Amino acid sequence: MASNRPTKFIFVTGGVVSSIGKGLTCASLGALLEARGLKLTMLKLDPYINVDPGTMSPFQHGEVFVTDDGAETDLDLGHYERFVESRMSRLNNFTSGQVYETVIANERRGDYLGRTVQVIPHITDEIKRRIFLCSKGFDICIVEIGGTVGDIESLPFLEAIRQMRADVNPENAIFLHVTLLPYIAAANEFKTKPTQHSVKELTSFGIVPSIIVCRSEQRLAQSIKTKIGHFCNVREDCVINAVDVSSIYELPLVLHDEGLDDQVVRLLNIWTGSPNLKPWQRIVNSFKNPLKGRVRIAMVGKYIGLPESYKSLTEALHHSGFANGCQIEIVYVDSSAIEKEGVDATLQKAAGDQKIDAILIPGGFGDRGTEGKIEAVRYSRENGVPFLGICLGLQMAVIEYARHKCDLPQAASGEFSPDAECKVIDLMESQKKVSSKGGSMRLGAYPCVLKEGSLVRKLYGTDNISERHRHRFEVNNAYRQALEDAGLSVSGLSPNGELIEIIELPDHPWFVAVQFHPEFKSSPRTPHPLFKGFIAAALNHRDASLAALGDSHEQDCADQSYPQNGVETKNEKTLASEAELA
Repeated sequence: MASNRPTKFIFVTGGVVSSIGKGLTCASLGALLEARGLKLTMLKLDPYINVDPGTMSPFQHGEVFVTDDGAETDLDLGHYERFVESRMSRLNNFTSGQVYETVIANERRGDYLGRTVQVIPHITDEIKRRIFLCSKGFDICIVEIGGTVGDIESLPFLEAIRQMRADVNPENAIFLHVTLLPYIAAANEFKTKPTQHSVKELTSFGIVPSIIVCRSEQRLAQSIKTKIGHFCNVREDCVINAVDVSSIYELPLVLHDEGLDDQVVRLLNIWTGSPNLKPWQRIVNSFKNPLKGRVRIAMVGKYIGLPESYKSLTEALHHSGFANGCQIEIVYVDSSAIEKEGVDATLQKAAGDQKIDAILIPGGFGDRGTEGKIEAVRYSRENGVPFLGICLGLQMAVIEYARHKCDLPQAASGEFSPDAECKVIDLMESQKKVSSKGGSMRLGAYPCVLKEGSLVRKLYGTDNISERHRHRFEVNNAYRQALEDAGLSVSGLSPNGELIEIIELPDHPWFVAVQFHPEFKSSPRTPHPLFKGFIAAALNHRDASLAALGDSHEQDCADQSYPQNGVETKNEKTLASEAELA
């Protein structure tokens, strides 16, 4: 598309229930349009009053995703970056809080010349200004409106996008509505009435959807699509069924088969060729036909009751499973339970008495369960179990090593024990005078220099890397020499050599901990090198453990549904599929 043509907008709303899957629908549509050669960006509008999700509990909001420029954003931006090549920034997510904060600041400066400040036009104009700013220079801008149609807090966003369609001319904008079609087992039928009411509610705001994406557990009969088309005033071929799939990365293929991208380019009058979907076909094929079976990863944390808190992390593990030809089983382990029951008993209980192939400690805040995490680190270190620590996971690993290898039994973190005498983890100097919690951490991308000959240098294949951070506390350099003298290798440093970014244990099969969040830069098409190496080590540990079992090896392989020695006899369907994708 010629660069002087206007940006086309796709506004996505959700109805019936929250968490309907708008984010994944937007990401999948973005993947399809990008596969057609279009340059696109994506934008999430969140209706809550918080300035950003940075100070919100994961139980309230799930994961906080961090961009290169240091924005703490909605987790849907993680979906966007995993599905499309375009990188997100602080322009790609804003909240009602940010909008009102800007408008009030403008009013205090006198920018409105004494006029009464109102939702229309001042709030809606600020919303539109931010959308136009984000969309500049792109062929397509997909705009997702958070929340559910009918929510009071979403009304200014709905009014803004209603106005925008007229502002950019109707041929340059469409509305897409995502709804749920519940299946009533007793009646043995899907119910369309919730969708009808949702569309009726949306229409009352002056927004008429051109496409309706219907979430369902099972495939919809054509008669259901016809009914929705009639009652919701959309073309029958614009009723798209987003049926539940075994892997989220299958969704672009499902939506393409339903004709979603064909309808979008038709409605927006865009000429493109057919999309190249071979990368997504390869990913789905790897998921459904793992050549090396399955590995179990114990994720030791405190938010295990809400896996959404670790969304990017779990997806990064699955990406590396694709790359290593295996499936990933994540065993969520409550670190508080380790403090009560011990490591062995807790791991066995969580894994159903099956073997754990590797241990991962993710990032987090607060002192609950930290002693359990430290015990998990010790278990991994002493038993040769592959270990990956991320952010807080690195800090727990440093404390564990200081206590048990450096003769510093009182080693602690200043985050949890501000008055401790032996703070091997402490605040950065720049953080000691910070009083505002929001957006004041070490956030975004920072460079790191890797140690020659280290494991991480081999994994990355380069001397210099850039990774995203989200933390306030660092390894205390006063204890660095003692840690290194005891055998801990500092394999990654900030360019000035002052901040420890990566540690590893050279005498361990695979033990790496990082201060940053590598999961934020992983995608199914480009798995992160740290996770690829971690999963490969888990496979090696699994195979070594099975080999040590001797006669029980064959039975264990059968029980775990993975092939002996990582080799699988490919059936004709698998061979034909691989030949088609080659």
